[in-house]
Amino acid sequence: MGIFLMPFALLLKFFYDFFQSYGIALILFALIIKLVLFPFSLKGKRSMIQMNLLSGKMQQLQKQYGKDRERYNLEVQKLYEKEKVNPMSGCLWSFIPILFLMVLYGIIREPLTYFMGLTMEQIQLIAQELDWQTVAVSSGWVTPAAMEKLVQQVADGKLTSVFQNGAYNQMYLASMINPDNLAALQALLGDAGSKLFVMDFSFLGINLANIPKWNFWTAGFSWASIGLFLLPLVSVGISLLSMQVSLKTNQMNNQAQDETMAKTNRTMMIMMPLMSLWIGFTVPAGLSVYWIAQYIFTIFQEIICGKLLKKDYEAARAAAAERERQEKEGEKRRKEEARLERQRRLEEEKKNRGKKHVKKDEPTEPGVNKDDSRIGIRAYARGRAYIPERFGGVTEYRDMSDLLQAEIDAEQQKKGKKNKKAAPAQEKKEETAQKPETEALPKQETAPAEQPAVQQSAPEIPEEQPVPVQEPAETEEVEVEVEQIEVELPEEEDDKKEGV
Repeated sequence: MGIFLMPFALLLKFFYDFFQSYGIALILFALIIKLVLFPFSLKGKRSMIQMNLLSGKMQQLQKQYGKDRERYNLEVQKLYEKEKVNPMSGCLWSFIPILFLMVLYGIIREPLTYFMGLTMEQIQLIAQELDWQTVAVSSGWVTPAAMEKLVQQVADGKLTSVFQNGAYNQMYLASMINPDNLAALQALLGDAGSKLFVMDFSFLGINLANIPKWNFWTAGFSWASIGLFLLPLVSVGISLLSMQVSLKTNQMNNQAQDETMAKTNRTMMIMMPLMSLWIGFTVPAGLSVYWIAQYIFTIFQEIICGKLLKKDYEAARAAAAERERQEKEGEKRRKEEARLERQRRLEEEKKNRGKKHVKKDEPTEPGVNKDDSRIGIRAYARGRAYIPERFGGVTEYRDMSDLLQAEIDAEQQKKGKKNKKAAPAQEKKEETAQKPETEALPKQETAPAEQPAVQQSAPEIPEEQPVPVQEPAETEEVEVEVEQIEVELPEEEDDKKEGV
């Protein structure tokens, strides 16, 4: 950390040696930091203008992909890459002064290390010579409990010195060095004594090594105590003024701010002054001087950037006006289209009133019969997730016509079995029909003369002739023959009666 802080410490010491004023050194340090960061701040301003120019396209993407946040973010990133815009560049440089404030804080609280280049052993010798522990407790710089804790930590080896705790002990020790004890302390340090000098922390009658307090009246109503109290309040007022100038510079001509941007600005307007107030009452007054100088230079920077980027601001204002005009025209067009659509629907309802509406599910065209493709396996159940090997292999394909033919063959086999059972009954009926015929033959020989009369009278009975019957199956033929036998038997009985 010391290597990183040393270049800034040398710059601050250079200004102090040249002007012999701690306050002026801090102000010039803030000016140099602002000049170094000016090109980057200008670039950030230009990037913010480009972001404002892209706001119209981003609104279109919001309307198009508003529900799909992932797609919207992807399209916005593509738009940034196409236009070569970094959305974070405008916000990044606004936090750089805070980083340098932390650097300056580390330098201010350890002046013996960074201004004079003394080691911890040399600082400890100076503290013992000046009886710093007793003076610090009696002056109220360190509480007795805190001092006892520091001494115990040094005895336990946790700290090499009481000046290694990150507080403001070095500043208090440096304020005890004066022209009366400077020669003795230089002789105590030997060769390193040439590095030691008296630091003047006063600026405009205020000791910048002290920390401002709310109850300033406890130290008396003097300019030193009142001025020390006013420094944090002045830093808050200057920070508010700087932010107002920055907003005026960035503001477009009657442009409505985005809700997110407006919320961010309101948050910054509250947080930055509060942070300045907290810094002013918790750190030495020298940091408040740096904070005030930094905000004053920021105001001038915003004015200069506004002059340099005047053309860009005008282009942004023109683009914003054109975007607003297009939005109004688009809104008018959408309203007109909606009105025409409502009018068209009303006219259709008037025309269709009283007419029979055709259901949508009823086909308006004649159906077309198409042959089944039956290509591949499982022609009747083949889905996208079908896996042939899932259930142990592919099911063998069988045509539906083959299955129907097999059912017909099975039905015919059943009918054949029934015919075989009916054959013995048919033979019995035929035997019973042949026995009466053999008994009637001798009776016909005893009356040969009357036989022709019987033969002539036989055709006169048409009702007893056999009726032709269709032959769909063998069982039906057997029933027809039995009926014929039953019909012929009464004829033979009539012949017997006539012969007698």
